[in-house]
Amino acid sequence: MTTPIDLRSDTVTRPTPAMRAAMAAAPVGDDQYGEDPLTNELQARVAALLGKEQGLWLPSGTMANQVALRVLTRPGDEVVVSREAHAGWHETGGSAANAGVQLVEVGARGVFDVAALEAAIKPRGLPVYPPTTLVEVENTHNRSGGIIFAQDEVVRICALARSRGIASFLDGARLWNASVASGIAEAELAAPFDLVAVSFSKGLGAPGGSLLAGSRDLIVAATRQRRMLGGAMRQTGFFAAAALHGIDHHRGRLAEDHANARCFAEALAAQRSVELDLATVQTNIVVLRLRAGAIDAATLVQRARERGVLVNAFDARTIRAVTHLDVSREQVERAGATLVELLD
Repeated sequence: MTTPIDLRSDTVTRPTPAMRAAMAAAPVGDDQYGEDPLTNELQARVAALLGKEQGLWLPSGTMANQVALRVLTRPGDEVVVSREAHAGWHETGGSAANAGVQLVEVGARGVFDVAALEAAIKPRGLPVYPPTTLVEVENTHNRSGGIIFAQDEVVRICALARSRGIASFLDGARLWNASVASGIAEAELAAPFDLVAVSFSKGLGAPGGSLLAGSRDLIVAATRQRRMLGGAMRQTGFFAAAALHGIDHHRGRLAEDHANARCFAEALAAQRSVELDLATVQTNIVVLRLRAGAIDAATLVQRARERGVLVNAFDARTIRAVTHLDVSREQVERAGATLVELLD
């Protein structure tokens, strides 16, 4: 059976032989005693890459986001996020269940400006309102097609938040992609924020793991919350070895994923049945709308699967495709041609 071309997510990647070798050779110890050498190395190295004092490894990006909420907010608080933020759409209600906060979505197409934040902040001192205590930025933004959040606006947003006593958090699961595409170093992208999360299991191709970075005090608090949520693991050096390999060998090649996404998007954007603004294709995610009268998303996904191409339906008329290190340019071209045939 032919291996399908899997564009459902950049999380479907499998460790390369070289990554597997690094994992097999990893020296390990008990991370709960601070004795796993590669986890310690990864935490220090990524914290430095992000320009923060300290880092903390976590099993998943969702847990990193949830821990950040529990560190930076209290139950009953309100958090300002972008429209269709991962925290509200893809964490199964965890923000309410774990942190006891409510999210208010602002802006459009994955971004917002300082005026939108200003308008969303609840007045202090009125008992009918929840206090606005955190602003969260997602960069790149998943559901908006890997959009990069403009850094000058990030700086203004975080400056306003600080002036109002509001904390700031960067959901940077795909910050590596944002850095490569924008040419801005990860440390500069992370600088305005109190806490930053990055993922190793997406563009970098590791089998799991994310990291929170911030001040020592915040990471001490995050360590307690990680344990409370069941994320305190032991010999995590196997995961750390994979992450370190990804940073060393897969970070620079993310530009290939971005070019492949552009190639795929251009093939689909030319179709009359597709609504796709190529200006939104900035990294490795392509989100397209199927116009009224065209095949619906669920049917297209099923027929594409029968032809050996895997993509995701976000809703009845929206499709997402994600490029990654396990798909080549030739495969991406073939996948685009397959969808074009099905649309015709």
